[in-house]
Amino acid sequence: MDTRIELRVDGEQRSLTVDTRTTLLDALRERLGVTTPKKGCDHGQCGSCTVLLDGRRATTCLALAVAHAGSEITTAAGLADGEELHPVARAFLEHDGLQCGYCTPGQICSAVGMLDEAEAGWPSSVTEHGEGGAALDESELDDEEIRERMSGNLCRCGAYANIVTAIREAANGSGR
Repeated sequence: MDTRIELRVDGEQRSLTVDTRTTLLDALRERLGVTTPKKGCDHGQCGSCTVLLDGRRATTCLALAVAHAGSEITTAAGLADGEELHPVARAFLEHDGLQCGYCTPGQICSAVGMLDEAEAGWPSSVTEHGEGGAALDESELDDEEIRERMSGNLCRCGAYANIVTAIREAANGSGR
């Protein structure tokens, strides 16, 4: 059964008709021509398809498009301000946080979402709680914390050391 939906993708309102079984990733790539999110594993295990969905990071290969009608979707391309790269994307470039680049859009979206989560005080499984159970402050993101929070995004090339360095730099004063 086909359903008409509206999505706001990278700031642009888009309308499309999709089969109710269509994933958000396939709707973006195949129906709207938005190829920034990549199809990696198609099972939610690699993170290549990660976008910000209503401000939160999400793997689009596991999301049905109809379930997110009316949602705001931001891809790595949509994070830029015109020709000005987002500070996280700029840090990835400055620290060689990529090799082949296939996973990079998902890594960048995940990093932006992760930094927002840390800023909001959301702990991870490795967060050390201070007195009274206080959650992590964004400025306290160490390498272990970043690795844990980014563990849903895989890089086949193994650029992890530089990815962690880029995210740490972006967290410590990027003006996101």
